[in-house]
Amino acid sequence: MMQLIEVFQANNYKVTFASANVKSKNAFNLEVLGIDEISILINDSSFDVFIKTFNPDIVLFDRFMVEEQFGWRVAEHCPKALRILDTEDLHCLRKGRANALKDKKIFDKSYLFNETSKREMASIYRCDLSLIISEEEMKILRNQFKVSEHLLYYLPFLTEVVSLDDKRKLPKFNDRQHFIMIGNFLHNPNYDAVLFLKEAIWPLIREKLPEAEIQVYGAYASEKIFQLTDKKERFIIKGFADDVNEVMQNARVCLAPLRFGAGLKGKLIDAMLNGTPCVMTTIAAEGMFGDFEPNGFVADDAKEFSKKAIELYTNKIFWNGKQKNGFNVIKARFDKHLFISDFMYQVNTIQNNLEIHRLDNFIGEMLQHHTLQSTKFMSKWIEEKNSK
Repeated sequence: MMQLIEVFQANNYKVTFASANVKSKNAFNLEVLGIDEISILINDSSFDVFIKTFNPDIVLFDRFMVEEQFGWRVAEHCPKALRILDTEDLHCLRKGRANALKDKKIFDKSYLFNETSKREMASIYRCDLSLIISEEEMKILRNQFKVSEHLLYYLPFLTEVVSLDDKRKLPKFNDRQHFIMIGNFLHNPNYDAVLFLKEAIWPLIREKLPEAEIQVYGAYASEKIFQLTDKKERFIIKGFADDVNEVMQNARVCLAPLRFGAGLKGKLIDAMLNGTPCVMTTIAAEGMFGDFEPNGFVADDAKEFSKKAIELYTNKIFWNGKQKNGFNVIKARFDKHLFISDFMYQVNTIQNNLEIHRLDNFIGEMLQHHTLQSTKFMSKWIEEKNSK
């Protein structure tokens, strides 16, 4: 989201950030960027007054649930506004994989085509353009859900290339110690990964590297999470990281043992930017490396995962080579300059031909019509109920 805000500001857009969420103490202060922050309510007609008065040229929805709540109101009061959905990742894919893991079954179409997928695909069709962060998810949307290409745009993480000078300043192999894992604890794939690491992987690593420590960082660490700390086993829950770059640079190896999930993993981007090689599962690596060698090893079995973690932690030659791979991946696949101009060209083209663009999306227009009717009256019923 911060990267998208930067892109629009760089292209002379006035950005306003409207959210129904309560702002947490760790939230970024958008006002320092000159961005107005507006508090909005769900199922409340006050949003209608706000959006009609504001009359934006573009409305960007953060995930499909937000589009479900506010999309029909935007369509009704600002029909000429370009509606963009930032999917972040395919929630239906993550949900399906979670269910398959729970059932101990192989993930297939029967898991992919779930209730969440129906809602998510409807949201994609109702919007003029959906931002897809992973090439693999582009393929799934085209091949499995048959979504038209003109409704989708591949836009991964947008980063700066690591300069030669920055590479030289990074701590070297011998200056780093311990393993790191990082991820928001409210995100179920991360919580499951911590349990998988603690129960199946870390004991195998500890057996060979008794002096090594695993430091687990992440926002929203509850008491239940902190209770996973075992100082004797050198398994430490650290909680929120004030500076992800600092903790990543101090670590020698990053672990990402995700067993389900979707999208691209920000933890791997952070690791590559900070020169920290990784051991990751296939799910973690999905969509990240393309035809390039990964910045570490990919393994799904706990025994193989721990073996690769030990190799990477103890072998300086391996480590240096994998670090270099990470820098190459950032430069070739996530350099923001590879994407920004084309993305803004796409946005401007659709804006200038919005009526024609929507005529080519009859399913979206049909869903917008029925959704506007059904969601509108449901929302108004809730609003009326809440006022009593």
